[in-house]
Amino acid sequence: MDTATASPQSETTSPQHPLAGKTMSGAEMIIEVLAQEGVDTIFGYSGGAVLPTYDAVFRYNQRLRSPDSTGDLDDPMRLVVPANEQGAGFMAAGYARSTGKVGCFLVTSGPGATNTVTPIRDCMADSVPVVAITGQVPTHAMGTDAFQEAPIVNIMGSCAKHVFLVTDPEKLEATVRTAFEVARSGRPGPVVIDVPKNVQNWFGEFRGEGYLDIRGYRQRLETLRAAKLSDRKCRSFFEMLQRSRRPLLYVGGGAVIGEAAQDLRDFAHIYKIPVVSTLMGLGAMDTTDDLYLGMLGMHGTAYANYAVEDCDFLIAVGARFDDRVAGKVEEFAPLAEQIAHIDIDAAEIGKVKGVDWAHVGEAAKSLRQLLRYGESMGFEADFDAWINHVRGLRERHPMDYDRHSELIQPHYVIEKLNEMTRGEAIVATGVGQHQMWAAQYCDFRQPRQWLTSGGLGTMGFGLPAAVGAIIGNPDKTVVNIDGDGSLRMNLGELETATTYGLPVKVLLLNNCGDGMVRQWQKLYFGDRFSASDKSLRRKDFIKAAEADGYDFARRVTDKAEVEGALRDMLAYPGPAFLEVMIDPDAGVYPMVGPGSSYKEMVTGDFIAGRELAIGSPKERGPANDADGKDEQQQSPDLF
Repeated sequence: MDTATASPQSETTSPQHPLAGKTMSGAEMIIEVLAQEGVDTIFGYSGGAVLPTYDAVFRYNQRLRSPDSTGDLDDPMRLVVPANEQGAGFMAAGYARSTGKVGCFLVTSGPGATNTVTPIRDCMADSVPVVAITGQVPTHAMGTDAFQEAPIVNIMGSCAKHVFLVTDPEKLEATVRTAFEVARSGRPGPVVIDVPKNVQNWFGEFRGEGYLDIRGYRQRLETLRAAKLSDRKCRSFFEMLQRSRRPLLYVGGGAVIGEAAQDLRDFAHIYKIPVVSTLMGLGAMDTTDDLYLGMLGMHGTAYANYAVEDCDFLIAVGARFDDRVAGKVEEFAPLAEQIAHIDIDAAEIGKVKGVDWAHVGEAAKSLRQLLRYGESMGFEADFDAWINHVRGLRERHPMDYDRHSELIQPHYVIEKLNEMTRGEAIVATGVGQHQMWAAQYCDFRQPRQWLTSGGLGTMGFGLPAAVGAIIGNPDKTVVNIDGDGSLRMNLGELETATTYGLPVKVLLLNNCGDGMVRQWQKLYFGDRFSASDKSLRRKDFIKAAEADGYDFARRVTDKAEVEGALRDMLAYPGPAFLEVMIDPDAGVYPMVGPGSSYKEMVTGDFIAGRELAIGSPKERGPANDADGKDEQQQSPDLF
């Protein structure tokens, strides 16, 4: 849909823009609106169809640059050039995920634009607000298969939250402003603006204000913002909570994106309700909090999954019951007599799992309303027995691995890294085993410290995302935990970090293969390692890092050297690269197989499963009855 043909309308009450009324090119208008929207960094790669806008960036910085400026990152509109347009998209995503601001990237037409399809879809899957501006061939050449032409509206239409094609230059300014409104509002997401070259070169009057008339969208937003829990719905919720003896908060990425972390923590602490989170929800609850049980799902902690098995009231906040969490849907949370769901997107309610109580609205506002109602009615509940039970689960089924192996275990490396960063670092990852180990063994004291490709699972995400994160958070430690398979995907971005002197720490856990694929092939394909064994590949990552300008580039093969090497990497003032050769057969456990229920969870050789606790005095914990009944037998009537 080309809503860029709609009439602009003024929706601003701010003072008149100082350049309002001035004649300027379309490209200059784009940059002025970006500045107005708070954009301080553009990630992008230039090309013929977008050269006018890159020239406008240069002239904007030339006009406003401080006399004391020492480099590109001191410019008022910083321009970060990646090795590949895909890298630009992931950098913008890393910037957006870690700061909460809208990320922005600028690429040329044709292959430049199509190279960003993956990051656009990635942002859509994880509800990340970015605006991508793509150059396009002139309007008179569109549809002629002109040089570097691609039908971006058609290609991106099914990947983005919205796509604008600007064919009327009079609507350009309003379109760019509206794109940011759409990207950040409601359920955030990626917005693409396709701008033909002649529209960039057009000259007209800059208004300094005005939006497109997207009345239906704004009406839906207003309804969403005005959504309020009625007393009846609040009462119904607390009646369910009153009946419950084993409530559990199931928290997703919506709690992070919706800035609801503090409200969630308040809610959990006031009513003493344990919390589990999805991969994308990491950091919404302080992972060191006594009420937090870890990540649930396919590779969730055993005790988080057992808590889901045992709960009688599941409260989902900003989560969507995806397949990596719900598994065999009909058997997910089998003892839950009620399920409540709070989400900003009505389409997620009941999409996968039926619920008994639901509210469509902002997570933070909804939790505050529930808290106020509970306080007004003097609600009190005693969940001490349940808290003691889940503590027992955590004590009896802790995360563990082969601590006596002579080979370097990846869990050990991440444990040591976590001890040194104290849960305060921003951690980006690629996709695969290393991603799951990082999710399991890293602490996140605050939201927006965990950057990973959750919904789309995009290998190559970690390094460019870390670059974007450190641009947005220059005073924080940013570590990219990567695997050799994922790092290869966007290896060129090593040079981006050194080009701009960005102190990104790259920790490569090298198992000489696609470890997660190998694990599945081992479990489900009879050890037929088709295309997943990379042991014969010739890549020397240390030489590659050194070639890209890394002065700190080190390989560790001895377990005794791991701790010192990690400490040196973190202490190094610039970009640092550490490769650790890990046990190629190390697996990610627990694991709930695809389409399986939590009852079928495999805990591996080093994590005690419930079946090991039966009749075993060594494994029995304080929650077991004196007569030796196992936990699964107790679950239907725990207390």
